[in-house]
Amino acid sequence: MITRRNILLSAFASLTGGTLLSSANAASKKKFRHNHDKPLHKRRHRADYAPVVTPNGSILPYKMKNGVKEFHLTAEPVEREFAPGMKVKCWGYNGQTPGPTIEAVEGDRVRILVTNKLPEHTTIHWHGIFLPNGMDGVGGLNQPHIRPGETFVYEFTLKQHGTFMYHPHADEMVQLAVGMMGFFIVHPKEPEKPRIDRDFAIMLHQWSIHPGTYRPDPAVMLDFNIFTFNSKVFPAIDHLVVKTGDRVRIRIANLSMNEHPIHIHGHAYRVTATDGGRIPEAGQWPETTVLVPVGSTRDVEFIADAPGDWAFHCHKSHHTMNAMGHDIPNTLGVNQKGVEEKIRKMIPGYMAMGETGMADHADHVDHMVGPKNTLPMMMGKGPFGNIEMGGMFTVVKVRDHLESYDKDPGWYKHPEGTVAYLLDNA
Repeated sequence: MITRRNILLSAFASLTGGTLLSSANAASKKKFRHNHDKPLHKRRHRADYAPVVTPNGSILPYKMKNGVKEFHLTAEPVEREFAPGMKVKCWGYNGQTPGPTIEAVEGDRVRILVTNKLPEHTTIHWHGIFLPNGMDGVGGLNQPHIRPGETFVYEFTLKQHGTFMYHPHADEMVQLAVGMMGFFIVHPKEPEKPRIDRDFAIMLHQWSIHPGTYRPDPAVMLDFNIFTFNSKVFPAIDHLVVKTGDRVRIRIANLSMNEHPIHIHGHAYRVTATDGGRIPEAGQWPETTVLVPVGSTRDVEFIADAPGDWAFHCHKSHHTMNAMGHDIPNTLGVNQKGVEEKIRKMIPGYMAMGETGMADHADHVDHMVGPKNTLPMMMGKGPFGNIEMGGMFTVVKVRDHLESYDKDPGWYKHPEGTVAYLLDNA
């Protein structure tokens, strides 16, 4: 039943949970410049493997000291721009969330210095990595907590290869919820056959950031409203740029509170590994959608044999939207004529929405104002109009010819006769 209370709730939601446009208008108008993970340091890597690309992220540099690769992580408060118009006060490592990707080779001896600049203690767990028990990073069980201002040293030899993660095992509910996580990639000692040409790493996460606020709410267990690839939302997520014929691997990690079905268009990939190790070839299976459970990683590989701009996204539809308000009445099919004017007297600027669907939200970005630091539900423009997405969505750009992997090639130019068209009934 539609009551006065529900109508007012709906009105408020359209300003705070449905449209959520405010200064985020800039997010829709700005032309995004994707940097495609141009390294912050000169990479050193063997010629027999492709270095990992962490979209919108970086690789952690190291120094060689007496045959040991020495890395340094600093746990600290960070500010992350999820997209223009929304900056979030998170915790992370080395000024970012997720933290920089650690990249090493099976057989390496690694030493990782961890300095704590958080307001509370922390630790680091090396998720999936086989190591001495005292290096496993569970506070109170395997080691003392790292208190603010302290630096702890972790040192071990890498005995396996694959896609792993690092994250705290101290006040985990809070520290994971506010962004403390990163990749630990270990390349195999022997060259992979066939060779991987492009190797990407994407961390999945979800957040509860109430409209008009800047800080994630770690107490929320189910009703999240922001969903990210590497702590970015579409259209601020870097595109995955590849050449036709490239063998592509995407490493997907999930430290959120939900599993995510990650879908690719135009191709089918094979699930080739988990954080438990490489899957023997006879056990690999084809998918266009891979389910990534909580606390796990999945490696998928495919041949980029179809030129075009192909969507890559979570297939839970609410996870490709931003800042959705969920506790509101359903107005689909409800004629709000006459009611809108009455509500506008109480809430200036109110606009009735939802009667015919939600697609109009993408058009309202240019003229509606909502809470500060809150993104529109739908964003992004393509060559044919509004893409009407947000959250966990990006584009795999496959091209026959590329100037550089580091330069976005622009939108795909379709060959004549290959685009769906309007039927002329005249």
